[in-house]
Amino acid sequence: MPPPTQATQSTGPALELLVHGVGGTTPQEMLVDPRTVRVTGDATAAIYRRSGDIDAEQHPERYRDRPIPEAYCWSNLTSGNGSRALWLLLLPFMVINLAHWMRPAATGRPRTVRLYGALVRLVALSLTVLLTAAACEVALDLTAWQCAGVAACSDQRSWLGFLSAAQGGWWSQPGRRLALAALVPTALVGLLWYLSNRTWSAYESQRPLTGTVPDDDDSAGTAPAEPLRPALGRPGFWFGRRLVARLRAAHTAAGFLTVTASVAGAAARHDRAAGSSVPAVYGRIIEALLVLGMLVVLWVVCRRGRSERRLDNRLDRAVITYLPGAALTLLVLASVHAAWSRPGWASAGTLPGDITFRVVTLAQGAFVVALAAVAWRLYRRSPEPRTVMRGLGGPSVAMLACALGGVMTGGVAQRVADWLDGPGSPGMGRSAVIEGPPVLLSWQASVIPVLLVLLLLPGVALGVRTYLAARRLEPLVDAEYEERRPDPARTKQIARTRATAALTDSAPGIVGLVSGATLLLGAGAVGGAWASGQVPGLAMDGSSPFVESVAEAAQSTGSWMIGFGFLVFVACGRRAYRDASARRTIGILWDVGTFWPRAAHPFAPPCYAERAVPDLASRMSGWTARTRGRLVISGHSQGSVLAASAVWQLPAGTRRRVALLTYGSPIERLYGRWFPAYFGPVQLHGLHRSVHCWRNLWRATDPIGGEIRLGQESGPEVDRGPLKDPLVYGRTPEHPLPEPVLGHSDYQADPVFAQERAALLERLTPLLPQQADEPRQELREVPGGPPGTAG
Repeated sequence: MPPPTQATQSTGPALELLVHGVGGTTPQEMLVDPRTVRVTGDATAAIYRRSGDIDAEQHPERYRDRPIPEAYCWSNLTSGNGSRALWLLLLPFMVINLAHWMRPAATGRPRTVRLYGALVRLVALSLTVLLTAAACEVALDLTAWQCAGVAACSDQRSWLGFLSAAQGGWWSQPGRRLALAALVPTALVGLLWYLSNRTWSAYESQRPLTGTVPDDDDSAGTAPAEPLRPALGRPGFWFGRRLVARLRAAHTAAGFLTVTASVAGAAARHDRAAGSSVPAVYGRIIEALLVLGMLVVLWVVCRRGRSERRLDNRLDRAVITYLPGAALTLLVLASVHAAWSRPGWASAGTLPGDITFRVVTLAQGAFVVALAAVAWRLYRRSPEPRTVMRGLGGPSVAMLACALGGVMTGGVAQRVADWLDGPGSPGMGRSAVIEGPPVLLSWQASVIPVLLVLLLLPGVALGVRTYLAARRLEPLVDAEYEERRPDPARTKQIARTRATAALTDSAPGIVGLVSGATLLLGAGAVGGAWASGQVPGLAMDGSSPFVESVAEAAQSTGSWMIGFGFLVFVACGRRAYRDASARRTIGILWDVGTFWPRAAHPFAPPCYAERAVPDLASRMSGWTARTRGRLVISGHSQGSVLAASAVWQLPAGTRRRVALLTYGSPIERLYGRWFPAYFGPVQLHGLHRSVHCWRNLWRATDPIGGEIRLGQESGPEVDRGPLKDPLVYGRTPEHPLPEPVLGHSDYQADPVFAQERAALLERLTPLLPQQADEPRQELREVPGGPPGTAG
């Protein structure tokens, strides 16, 4: 027998699947050609090719030296039509959903993990109650109860004339005014339900391709045939249809029950007083049903979390159908009960809404503290040094979500109260026509200036540290470029850019400081409101003149700032609704925040990855199965996260024909540190072992992308960098104009990009031993063997 010889096995054509990053781009820009054709997909997300590459698979001889380029454009998933500008109002819901995915990585603690998820869902539920309570505060308390009940206020608002108690019309009774005003928060809850249901049909109901792939995590105690499949590779991870439907029903019911409490509370309190014409038992029945409804909502929220180990296509029909309907029916009954004629009933003071805001705020603080204890216990079980804040990132972000919810709801109430009261100052008792919003909202507004002052010192410290770091980098920059006559201005520019890019790694400290200060200041605001019962400006009367002036200044400044912040939100939403470029800018925020499925709050903006990841996995599986060719998926920035998630979803046989090229990638720098249970070292090592061909490009000037930090223990080195940026220090004959500092953009302009892409495709080409006198045999996979081996 002659000795075997090495012969290259033909693998068909090669394809490069490009995935853009945050902010999106056009297929013409990605493919560097004005003539592009949509290959598959729709107007929301699609794959494009150059018009000259449509029949590339039929002419492989044209693409021997380069892969066939394709571009996957998904920007319209987050910044499409103008209605998405309304997602700005859902910012607190999006932030609390992020906290769910920030739990520390831990094994052997399923009950603790479930407790973590239940606590996050409870915080999310409190945000829905808070938003609905704020709408009730504006419509029922400030407008229908206070302003319509005072002639000095209603006479200045012609549109309130038919509700005015001074005119004595049919609607003038307080209960009927409340029943009519309840339409506003009810419509808000209905709108949130509608938006959630519509996006649920478009995103969560997209069935993934990998519904039949088994979950390798179930094989405990035995050596798996392939590397461990992490959570992002499970069949049901990108299919949250059942959970979102359950949570949507529960949150909708909670919103309706919150409105019911605002309507029924005043009427029931009046009926329990002597001389009421309506039996008090009716109000007690409604209140008992209200308590029962809230208990059912809590049971639904806490009972079930996500189902990821299999593709769960079932729905909890009883909960989805009957729970919101029952809550809405109880709201109608409460409105009829409140509208019952009660002669002599007059509205005075404020509705009992202050206690609602206090209870919600205290509950949020208690949930966050409990969440921190659970997160710390999980972290202690499997400590990972790269995890932010020693596992407390999730509780810190949950606290920020509560703070955002308080700022937005308090801002609405403060602005409406100032508008209705005219020149007066609600709550201050000085020429004020109405009582104003709950005292707690004024206390919460007063702590905002204090929080900003506390943040001033670490901000200055970061600035000084960045300046000193830039000075230390200047000699290193000169040595790197080896310029005989370096330009000080150019050197400072490069060094300053590198030092500024390193600020991203300081974000955990800032978030932790803000969250801790917010928790302590929020507790102080609740204590001050509860102890004094007055706004800070009045609570400090009788103290020293300095303390009085500081309290009044903090109250007025905080009220102005909280109102200004709400107006900024409205202005941004209005501009984004009209301007596509502004809508795209706002879409960048959603690109980062809505990558994760809606596991905590059903009213959060939808998860675009539940459409994008199945799209990419389906394209890679279908193309490689049809052509038996090689494929490199090339992802920039957030696109690299989508690319890695899609590769995790692929079957083992397909992954062996796929290479992964990431650049400007936040996979480890952001996702690995903030979401360690899903992008931690164990998961990334498993991805490296299963893909084999993975290369990551990074720059020191990039504030977002960074290293993967895997080393060589799981295979060939992944990281290539830091790449030179700028490519040329000064003017040269080849580059007569100054080269820009690229930072996070234009990685493909670096020659290293083409070199690494070619190297990945070369590594995908198997070299097989062939017998000289035997015909070539068809490839077959060897279980457990390297990719491309034949038996």
